Amino acid sequence: MKRPILIATCVLLGLASGCGSSSAAPDPGVRTEDAEAVDLDNLHIRVSGRAEVLPEATRLLQSRGESLPSLDGVPVSVEEPLRLSVRDANASLGTGALAADGEFSVDDVPVREVHQSVAVGIAAPGFVHTASVVYDTAFSGARPRTDLIDVRAMALPEAFHDALSAAVGEARLRGHTGDKAATLRDAGFVLGRVVDADGHPVSGARVTLDRDDLADRVYYPTTDFNSVTQEGTDADGLFLYVHTGADAETFRLSVDGADAYVPRNVGAAPGWGLFLTVFPGNYPPP
Repeated sequence: MKRPILIATCVLLGLASGCGSSSAAPDPGVRTEDAEAVDLDNLHIRVSGRAEVLPEATRLLQSRGESLPSLDGVPVSVEEPLRLSVRDANASLGTGALAADGEFSVDDVPVREVHQSVAVGIAAPGFVHTASVVYDTAFSGARPRTDLIDVRAMALPEAFHDALSAAVGEARLRGHTGDKAATLRDAGFVLGRVVDADGHPVSGARVTLDRDDLADRVYYPTTDFNSVTQEGTDADGLFLYVHTGADAETFRLSVDGADAYVPRNVGAAPGWGLFLTVFPGNYPPP
């Protein structure tokens, strides 16, 4: 996808604050006389941390006596979800590979290419392409200025995706996509977890979108993953958004009645899923 189209998309989606570059030198974080200005147009950062199979997927597969797909050597990509949604050829900002324990490090990630958020994408045989948000401009209103370290990314096994698709049901999936998709991957989806300040899942939480036309697409998987409701999160704190199976949609997602949770940037498009952890305050729990 060509850059002018992406810029136009940013403007139409109300993302001008993240899409453009500024000539003003940003605050380096601590004001000192000898502090260097940060040049966001040329800044490259390192993104490092650990990937793991989604714990609920591990639990489900183990309960079935199925083995988990290995993470060793699985490709990892630092991605811009907005670019990914609009199928921009430059959505990937850097690549690497997972170690056997899930550790990874990707250098020379160009911050200039970040418009809305930074995600770590995992796509390999045995896994559904899932991009885990590790930095969101919703908190700072700006691109990252330093390395992102100790980030966490989730890998979603095909078998767990299939279980979630079955829980939603083919009738609902076809209804939400105008009969274009019978699986979450083909529809496009967002899978998220609501946690408290200590990182514990919150049950009974409801997420709300800033677009009323999409509100009926939010579901809450039950702990056995046999069904979904639209009442609120179960013990795992998980929620699920089912996309249209068509063009990219972006919106903001909040936790109903909980002002401590900053509204988050979310996007969806067919062929992949976005994962995010929704927490109170501006910093992820330890």
